[in-house]
Order: sequence, then structure tokens, then C-alpha cells
Amino acid sequence: MISEVKEKKSGNRSKGMSEQENARFGAKLAELRKQKRMTQKEMAERISREGECLFGREAITDRAVSKWETGASLPDAQQFLSICSILEVADALHTFRGIASAGDPFAGLNKLGRERAEEYVAMLGDNPHFSLKETQSMPVRQIPLYDLPASAGTGVFLDGSSYTMIDAEGYAASAANFAVKISGDSMLPMFEDGQIVYVRQQQELTSGDIGIFILNGEAYCKMLNTDNGVSLVSLNPKYKPIKLGENSDLRIVGRVVG
Repeated sequence: MISEVKEKKSGNRSKGMSEQENARFGAKLAELRKQKRMTQKEMAERISREGECLFGREAITDRAVSKWETGASLPDAQQFLSICSILEVADALHTFRGIASAGDPFAGLNKLGRERAEEYVAMLGDNPHFSLKETQSMPVRQIPLYDLPASAGTGVFLDGSSYTMIDAEGYAASAANFAVKISGDSMLPMFEDGQIVYVRQQQELTSGDIGIFILNGEAYCKMLNTDNGVSLVSLNPKYKPIKLGENSDLRIVGRVVG
């Protein structure tokens, strides 16, 4: 039988937090839950299962979750840890209080900036040059490898015969149509001079994507930025962004996937 007394005890208002802070916490909790496409009932059931298995606690109902989200009450420590696990919250302090943790490499970045940084970290994790994990066995397939310097100035990148076929394997390769060999250090620390990267051919990218571009007949591997006009950005800060003018001829070749 569900204990309403337990639920009330776990939902006592924290004296250390103001009503405004409670409301802010609740709003963030509701936002994260909805992003997971989870109902209040489903969240209550998952928290209850963990509490019962680990601590022998009685179940809570969706009423408790509703009270948390409206700021009427707060979860206790065990319930909060369950919430972070269920919603995949890695940095609780930043997520719920907006405070960067000590040593947080993403400090100072907004939501979009953090999302892009996390994408780059995931991309590095799939790159054998930087990853500690063993390469998982996947079917080997052959894709064309283009030499970026050789393509520069031709204006016919991917349309000519200046490529060699290479064996490619891994998750990134499985999503790629072709590969290119990077020239120079403008995309350090992610991509080194001479490194082969996999590319999925597509004509549209969103701001923050790293892609292969043909700009005025020259081939580039850069990050697209559309915040203030359109520019191609190097990851190496010693290189200035390439800003596009009205007469610039830009062709998007594809998105770098690994």
C-alpha cells in the first residue's frame, strides 16, 4: 500500500531554499522530464522501484512529482539522485542551479555551446587517434578518399577522379559517403595535419556543424557559424574566421562525422 505519510515527509519544503529557488528547480525538472517524453506517473514509478530495491522504501505517486515541479515541495537526497540518474543529469549543480562546477571545461558556454562541445567530445571518443577504448568490430567498407589540398582550386570536388579507395570501419565510417585528408593545423586540436576524416555528403548544415566546403573554388574543412552573418571558423584560435560576403560562392559538400 502506498504511504501518503511517506510522501508528505519526503516532500517537506526545504528551509534553506526560497520559494523562487524551489520554483526554478521545479521548472527545470519538468523541462527535463518532458524532454525524455516521460509522464509524472512514469517518473514516480521509476523512482519508487529504485527506492524499494535499494532501500526498502515505499512507493511515491505522481502527486509527489507534481509537487516538486510546482515548487510546493522538494525531493529528498535519495529521490534527487534517482532523478539525476533517470534524466541523465551529469552535472546537477549546473543543471539545476546554473553554477559551473570547479574545473568545468564548459564553464562560460551557453546551452548551444555546451551541446556543440559535447558533440566534439563524442567525436573525439570515436577517433582512434584520441580514444582509449578498443575499436569495436564492424564491417569494413570501401569509400573514396579525397586529398583536400589537391581539390582546392578545382571547383569540382567530388566530381572528378582525384581520389583513392580506402578501407573504412567504425560507427563514423558507417555514416560516411567519403573521406578527406586534412591539410594544415587550422582544425587543431580535433583534427591534425594529414589526418583522415569521414564525411557524410549533404547540402545543408546548422550553425556549429563541422563540414567540408568549397568557397570561391577553394576546399576547406571548417565549422559553420551563422550567428552574425555567415562565416567559416577554424577550431585553432590563431586563425581568424573567414567571413562570407555578398559575392561569395559557397558550396556545402558534407558534414564531418568522425
